[in-house]
Amino acid sequence: MRGILVALIGLGGAGQPLLAAEVVSWERDVLPVLTRAGCNLGACHGNLHGKGGLKLSLKGEDPVADLAALTRDMFARRTDPIRPDESLILKKATGQIPHEGGIRFSRSSHEYALLRQWIARGARPDPPGLPSLTRLTVTPTQQTLLDPADHFRLTAIAEFADGSRRDVTSLVATEFTTLNIATLTPDGTVRREQFGETVLLVRYMNAVVPVQIAFLPHRAVPDLRGITPHNTIDELVFAQLQRVRLQPAELSSDGVFLRRVYLDTIGLLPTAEEAKAFLADPDPHKREKVIDALLARPEFAELWAQKWSDLLRNEEKSLDRKGVAVFYRWIAAQIAADRPLNEFARDILAARGSTYAHPPANFWRAIRDPLQRAESVAQVFLGVRISCARCHNHPFDRWTMDDYYSFAALFARIDYRVLANNKRDELDKHEFVGEQIVWQNRTGELQHPRTKKPAVPRFLGSDTPVGDDRLTAVADWIAAADNPYFAKTQVNRVWLHLMGRGLVDPNDDFRATNPPTNPELLEWLANDFTASGFRLKRLVKTILMSRTYQLAATTPDKATMSDERHHSHAHIRPLNAEQLLDALSQVTGVPVRFKGYPLGLRAHQIPAPPPSGRRGAFDGMGEHFLKMFGKPERLLTCECERNDDPGLLQAFQLITGEVMNSLIKAPHNRLGQRLAAGASDPQILDELYLAALSRQPNETEAQRLLAYIRNAHDRRAAWEDVLWALLNSKEFLLRR
Repeated sequence: MRGILVALIGLGGAGQPLLAAEVVSWERDVLPVLTRAGCNLGACHGNLHGKGGLKLSLKGEDPVADLAALTRDMFARRTDPIRPDESLILKKATGQIPHEGGIRFSRSSHEYALLRQWIARGARPDPPGLPSLTRLTVTPTQQTLLDPADHFRLTAIAEFADGSRRDVTSLVATEFTTLNIATLTPDGTVRREQFGETVLLVRYMNAVVPVQIAFLPHRAVPDLRGITPHNTIDELVFAQLQRVRLQPAELSSDGVFLRRVYLDTIGLLPTAEEAKAFLADPDPHKREKVIDALLARPEFAELWAQKWSDLLRNEEKSLDRKGVAVFYRWIAAQIAADRPLNEFARDILAARGSTYAHPPANFWRAIRDPLQRAESVAQVFLGVRISCARCHNHPFDRWTMDDYYSFAALFARIDYRVLANNKRDELDKHEFVGEQIVWQNRTGELQHPRTKKPAVPRFLGSDTPVGDDRLTAVADWIAAADNPYFAKTQVNRVWLHLMGRGLVDPNDDFRATNPPTNPELLEWLANDFTASGFRLKRLVKTILMSRTYQLAATTPDKATMSDERHHSHAHIRPLNAEQLLDALSQVTGVPVRFKGYPLGLRAHQIPAPPPSGRRGAFDGMGEHFLKMFGKPERLLTCECERNDDPGLLQAFQLITGEVMNSLIKAPHNRLGQRLAAGASDPQILDELYLAALSRQPNETEAQRLLAYIRNAHDRRAAWEDVLWALLNSKEFLLRR
């Protein structure tokens, strides 16, 4: 009643006149102000348990509950329509009384005026039938400024279902993805703090728009005359390099290219003979020829079988040893046959039956919970991380809790039949060693935690319920040529593997608030991949044949060398665990033993690492080395589980480790065989360089190393020193 009287009088407490503008809206004005001030963020009152006795929904996703919290809790002290300036929400936000969150805005601010007017008029909800927000238009969505230009103005226009439009620049909440690049003033001016690139996320109500911003130092437009693009990839990359004024590097040398393409396609180094022949070949098409030859080799399928096994959680604790082996062999066979990746995905997602007779069913055996299944499928096959929507609407993406549980309901009917002759696993009493049957229980449902009713199964982004055979339905949907997520996710994963950084990074986190670094290139790759029938080998060759892939890793231009986003040069990165161990074995000529496998198997041929904690799991040198250098245990459906960060233990392994010493000192290794055959010192040196670095030693290296050998008292020991130095060189340990 008192709110009605205040509204009729037309005064906000303390005799201050109300704003002359239209009546302040709870959802269109007040909630955006709270979001802009950070009140309902996860670090403040939007936390799962709230803060300081006040709990708000995350970023205003539940307006009804938030209204009750502000107008009913604490005897309605947070909003006082009779004395609006005494409202706790205003006094705390302006620092008039102690507030753990600090001052959020001043008493003279637009935010204060809006909140005060809403409170003075009764702190009411919006009338029924308020038109919903249909679109948020932010101008500009992409801005590149060259020094001395250091600022631009942003505008945000909201469009509603009734056709009305409104400037909401003063109400949007904003967040920079990279700190200290720029600041945003209340009037919408973006001002440079330092040179660099960032994305500004502009949020109003339930809409989020990313704005890509680049503040560049004054530098010349790159001279691309004489640089001929090899294909469309280069045209799109070089167009972007011109916009950001980065000069692309020169083409890599033949030796660097050969070593790079071998590691990226088959996980191995070229042999000394292969490297020598390639370097001497005058054929101008020799790079394409070697690419075609590598894609046809069985090692290509083994490398990608390892990568997919990492993603599909092909690990022994969940599947048992035989299940791991049959699943790995099935994946390798699909890759070797160049099976379309959408059909490969369909077979996995629709799989059921015996985990031995139908290997793709092992994917479901490894993931026993409907929520984990939904999150894994979304991340691996759609490039979407929906886990944040398990407890509340996703704070950075479009997905709501309803979307999450409707998608998870698609996987609620997966069930298991454990055969009577199976035995329990000694590590996990809930798992069994032996064959299992995956089947679809038509009575299984998933309860939505908010409604306490069965969630209606739907695809992400769809309002249409799915029928009874949910696995087949979701498999067909993901494999369809018009699926909006699958193709982009897969080409981005391949781009990450070959180029060192995804066009979307992290590579499985596609959302509007994490835009690709080159949207036109991602779109073209996805369309080309779809049009070519989802063929992995064709996609890989297209990227390998581009000039962008074949660029050198170094450039005299400091600005270009600092580029990590636009692929102006090759990314230097360490060999992964399998590549490194196989390379050490290959250069020394000594096979590494893996416990339980025949001698001679390479790291990329081992179906899976033994489970952590199992007795004798890492008794073999090979297993211990792979674990030390970051091979994942496959407990997550994410490339992020692999750790390639260098550490002290890795340095010890390379300097004095058991594997390194045993390979170098083996009597019949490459050194032993060449010395026994009477090879000359220059011949041995050439062979070691070609085997390890895919090049011959330069004049300075040859003079110094051969002099060291000549002056040594023990020729074999001296050659072991040289080999050790080569295997510990940056040129060997890095993929350039």
